[in-house]
Amino acid sequence: DLPFGVFIVADGMGGHQYGEVASGTAARAMAEYLITKLYSSLAGLRPEAQGESLQEIMEAGVNEANQAVIRKAPGGGTTLTTALVIGEQVTIAHVGDSRAYFLFTDGRVQALTQDHSLVRRLVQLKQITEEEALVHPQRNVLYRAIGQNEPFRPDINSYLLPHPGYLMICSDGLWGVVNENEISRIVLNAPSLNSACQSLIDAANDAGGPDNITVVLVQYLL
Repeated sequence: DLPFGVFIVADGMGGHQYGEVASGTAARAMAEYLITKLYSSLAGLRPEAQGESLQEIMEAGVNEANQAVIRKAPGGGTTLTTALVIGEQVTIAHVGDSRAYFLFTDGRVQALTQDHSLVRRLVQLKQITEEEALVHPQRNVLYRAIGQNEPFRPDINSYLLPHPGYLMICSDGLWGVVNENEISRIVLNAPSLNSACQSLIDAANDAGGPDNITVVLVQYLL
């Protein structure tokens, strides 16, 4: 009876060898780790796992994904944004520049992740503006990604799911060309989640579609 879901966007890094292999490997490794670790625990099959926090489990899952990419796609890299839903809570582990948002029915949009990109760091340091970041020649350069040999820690945070409202995870192929207000308008006016996702992809393609476009929408129904 407890809602349980794992939702992942992994975007292979352009210009990196085996980027497509890296993204698929990372997503599978993360999903398999979480389902094996948590689903059996929630079902009471592995009570010893209940002593670990969700943050620890998510961090271990990211490490599993990173090691899998290093083994199976050496030289490849990918973003990895994972949302784990248990009941009314969502825990998000994030590496790279894919993004997670809450979309509220009153039109508000709340960003839940920070990009691990050089351009985002420049914006935070007030060296460039948000508008300049969108067209910066190094906007796709990441300083943290899955596939790195250097140790790193993912960003991990927990939230209560909005209801009414939506959780959205997307690649930069969407948020880089369609602004938040337009994303919210499309989702709120769509007759279903499937049609909302398709309309978002269409909007990104209409705006030039310069990159791969991936979007996941989650709605809490209880």
